[in-house]
Amino acid sequence: MANTADISRGMILKLDGSLYSVVEFGENKTARAAAKVWAKLKGVDNNRSIEKTWNSGDNIYPVRVEKKSFQFLYKDDSGYNFMDNETFEQIAIQEQLIDAPQFLKEGQEVGVLINTETEQPMSVELPDKIVVLVTYSEPGVKGDTATRTLKAATVETGATVMVPLFVEEGELIRINTKTGEYVERVKN
Repeated sequence: MANTADISRGMILKLDGSLYSVVEFGENKTARAAAKVWAKLKGVDNNRSIEKTWNSGDNIYPVRVEKKSFQFLYKDDSGYNFMDNETFEQIAIQEQLIDAPQFLKEGQEVGVLINTETEQPMSVELPDKIVVLVTYSEPGVKGDTATRTLKAATVETGATVMVPLFVEEGELIRINTKTGEYVERVKN
């Protein structure tokens, strides 16, 4: 059995029938009272973010999670379809379990967190940075580079990203999937 001394970032805990990922944690010690352990938790199977406090040494219930490599195939009425790269099994995952569905493109490798107790997928993580093709962008004005002005550009996945004025249609760019922001232009 695990207790509060075993808490770490990224750990998945079972609380009140729901699963939560530990985002941040710490300990409060006072001279008169027993130490308390606090954690900021993000819902894995729901969209809630909560804070929880335990007495030091209380039991916690971690859930064993396995991260497997899957490939995105296509989207249909049943959800987003992925294929396991080792067993070639296909699974459909609902959009709310994917951290940035607007940046998914066919054939892309993603990490799927699977609850080992139930064998159910819990979430889909895209790589931190991906390279995409700009499919539409207004032409930039020559000489307007003194300011950090941004314009909207549509990428091959259909998402809209704010990019600098010098980025043109047909270019490859690297974007951060966590923030949705432009990182850099990629040379062909």
